[in-house]
Amino acid sequence: MNGVVSASMRGQGIAYKLNFGVSLPKIKEIASYYPKDAALAGYLWEQDVREFKILATLLQPWESFTKEQAERWVAGIRYQEIAEQYCKNLMQHLPFAQEIAADWIFCDKEYTAVCGFLLYASFYTKDVQSSLSDDVFIVRARSVMDAGVSRVQRAAMIALKRYGRRDAARAGKVLEAIADYAVSDSPEKQEFFNDIKFEFDYYH
Repeated sequence: MNGVVSASMRGQGIAYKLNFGVSLPKIKEIASYYPKDAALAGYLWEQDVREFKILATLLQPWESFTKEQAERWVAGIRYQEIAEQYCKNLMQHLPFAQEIAADWIFCDKEYTAVCGFLLYASFYTKDVQSSLSDDVFIVRARSVMDAGVSRVQRAAMIALKRYGRRDAARAGKVLEAIADYAVSDSPEKQEFFNDIKFEFDYYH
């Protein structure tokens, strides 16, 4: 148990019933000792324990995880780290990931939308053809960014960056869509534009 880490998380408002402060590499090592098991993963996910929830994403067999379960699990997410691990360890590998992500980015529930955009970031990183048109994705990401600084906005920015990294044409589409941010009276929007442009300048 790492009391310093768990205390630091509590100080940031991350309050689980139990939080042992175990590092992600160590949690992955622990998961490697056990076979994937849906019943065990389901039980672990229901516990208000940070390490158990992350273990659940690692121990859930991909082939038996359903859309209904995906919706139930995402509804219970309360923290960014769990959203990231849920998408990275489990959701991005599922055959219905694109279908469900296309719904989630339009959801009003914060962490459901966060997971949707994190999944799109994964798709674009791997250059997987999205089931959602590029224009629809960019318009939705722009609308989220218009709403102001939030966890969903940050996830949308990550997805836009991953989309635009692939080639200069994609980068151009993103920058064109948010061109007005560069001359906005809002310092936040100017920062959004500069952050994304810096990313594309680096990769292209």
